[in-house]
Amino acid sequence: MGNRPWIVEDELWELIEPLLPPWTRKAPVPRPVDDRRCLQGILYVLYNDVSWQLLPLELGFGSGQTCWRRLGRWHEAGVFETLHGILLAELHAADALDWTRACVDAPHPREKGGEATGPSPVDRRKTGSKHHLICDGKGTPFKVITTAANVNDVTQTLALVDGIPPVAGKPGWPRRRPDALLGDKGYDSNPNRRELRKRRILPVISCKGAPNIKGLGKLRYVVEQTFSLLHHFKRLAVRWERRLDLRDAPVSLACGLICWRRLKKVRSRSEGQRLGAE
Repeated sequence: MGNRPWIVEDELWELIEPLLPPWTRKAPVPRPVDDRRCLQGILYVLYNDVSWQLLPLELGFGSGQTCWRRLGRWHEAGVFETLHGILLAELHAADALDWTRACVDAPHPREKGGEATGPSPVDRRKTGSKHHLICDGKGTPFKVITTAANVNDVTQTLALVDGIPPVAGKPGWPRRRPDALLGDKGYDSNPNRRELRKRRILPVISCKGAPNIKGLGKLRYVVEQTFSLLHHFKRLAVRWERRLDLRDAPVSLACGLICWRRLKKVRSRSEGQRLGAE
């Protein structure tokens, strides 16, 4: 990523720019700050966990208020979700997604109040919220849901599974169902198991009061790695935005960027193998 991970490289910008909504005629022309610089300002805030008001003007990304408004506008247009879907399709086409299993988890981050918050059952009843994540067998994020901290993990199982976007990239119908779903005892639910089987997904979930399934931890560790990557965007580890829509926007952007990095590695590996064969 380098010393300045918020700088948007040309290849990534070529994917994002066509997705941005056009400006109306009433919008000021020329715009004070172009879209690419605003995106870099948004990423600077996400990586460094500074408030929007403290975004340094000398960086040339515009004011924090400008970047904040642009973030909301792009989220409303579905830019980041579309980008995430495009990158998942690219990974699927390159056989870089592991559909043999998907993993779910939901740690408890330290977060402020706002929409979708509630008293945490593990943090002295402090108000907050948490992420619920589903990823493939290699740790590529499929879907993230934000809920109040007191929402049980098991209640979000089917929402996460059904929230996997249809992933194209290969001939035939887009894929959106893994072969199996791995979860810890927090996801123990017989009704959910029945619903997963109806979706032709094998539930591999430990039962409460019984020993853990042997070897399950070695397969599920990828979801913890994905959370670590997600919270590398420091502003996501602690919730500051009170509006849920502006909370979900950077989460979708972060998922897309994680997929972008994985795609770059796949392309680099493929190029290396091609040069080696020559």
